[in-house]
Amino acid sequence: MITIDFGQRGNRTLTEYVYESIKHQILAGPLREGERLPSKRALALHLGVSVITVQNAYLRLIDEGYLFSIEKRGFFVSDIARHLHAADKSGMEDAASSAVNGAGGEAFFADFTSNASAPGKFPFTLWARTMRQVLNSRDEKLLRRTDVFGAVELRRAICRHLKAFRNMDVSEKQVIIGAGTESLYSMLVQFLGREGAFAVENPGYHKAGEIFRLNGAACVPVAIDAQGMSVEALELSGASVAHVSPSHHFPTGITMNYNRRTELLAWAGRAPRRYIIEDDYDSEFRFTGKPLPTLQSIDSNARVIYINTFTKTLSPSFRISYMVLPRKLTEDFAEKLGFCSCQVSGFEQFTLARFIDDGNYEKHINKMKNYYRSLRNNLITAFCNSRLVEQGAIHEENAGLHFLLTMKTGCNARELQEKWRAAGINIPLLSEFQYGGCRAASGSSDSFVVNYSGIKRDAVAEIVRRMSSALYGE
Repeated sequence: MITIDFGQRGNRTLTEYVYESIKHQILAGPLREGERLPSKRALALHLGVSVITVQNAYLRLIDEGYLFSIEKRGFFVSDIARHLHAADKSGMEDAASSAVNGAGGEAFFADFTSNASAPGKFPFTLWARTMRQVLNSRDEKLLRRTDVFGAVELRRAICRHLKAFRNMDVSEKQVIIGAGTESLYSMLVQFLGREGAFAVENPGYHKAGEIFRLNGAACVPVAIDAQGMSVEALELSGASVAHVSPSHHFPTGITMNYNRRTELLAWAGRAPRRYIIEDDYDSEFRFTGKPLPTLQSIDSNARVIYINTFTKTLSPSFRISYMVLPRKLTEDFAEKLGFCSCQVSGFEQFTLARFIDDGNYEKHINKMKNYYRSLRNNLITAFCNSRLVEQGAIHEENAGLHFLLTMKTGCNARELQEKWRAAGINIPLLSEFQYGGCRAASGSSDSFVVNYSGIKRDAVAEIVRRMSSALYGE
């Protein structure tokens, strides 16, 4: 039975104090995951309070994800309570210190190298409610193994999402669920084979190339120009697979125009077994204008494999991604890799499917888009109102969650980077994303990649003040 010391209640209402006391016992450990709580009437009698007091406390704990109920069986401690505790603890640690740890363990006031989502923006209450609904269904499918394609319910939900957001007409038979894009890249090397080289954008997202290499495939960097990957350079590279991010290239922010897209598709169609991996990462965050159609939606030769993830829209720890194969490749994929199981738990897949179908995912994207637009605007406005604007310019800020900052100070860009790092501001240089360890010779024309997704809005003014002070000695 739960015991509560009402001598510590103070001015709090009975309902509020019962709620706080039970929540504390869940987070502190006495009440463990899956443990059944007393009935409302039994606990009310034990504590000497009304049934309605306990009922309201239980309902609040259910709404926040700490408890779930099963009809005619009672109330139980949720299996996600520990995750809520971890998030609460993380949030408190963030509030207690304005520093953010860099990759090397060095503490920075603001770290623009991180691709973390906005702290505290994960929809815990909605997600917890959806998890309870799925768990309460007690559907046997939750316990069954899912094949390499993943749960059909989630694949259908993704198809509906792609139709609404990217105007893509695809079948659930084309969709494969993976535990992050890394697992999907690995599967693609196994599926497409290691005989041909994989081309990656230069500068670009290094992790893709590293995964291709780790899986035994040759990886060749191909230069990009103002429109995206150079098709001429791609032809000369000898690659048979090209990995591109046409909607919003990282790190340059370039959006591939329609002509370059058709040129790239033509390259794929000129030889057998040529394919394009279209990474549509962070395409949900476009702030002005209409997005161009995906490569796959304008591909008539069935050569484009589309990849996206829920990492940026939900959380970096949310390891669910997906790819969409051309229809003619689905049978070959099943034949070659059908012995594998999906690496994402069925419970998470069913929860995400319901989260999408209930409209909660769309609402969350819209909320995050508004938040990031405001954060971007605050950061740019603060920059424009500072002395930094005298020698700096911002580029490619209308899509995605990063932009470029070019500083023409007459000094080496790496020296400026070190000045900012000494002031607690860590911003990577564009040249750091070149393959082969290339760096700008003089640094004076190099740009900084401002990945602002993990920056706190209330820290913007101080960030810009520190940057300006480090440069001008104010």
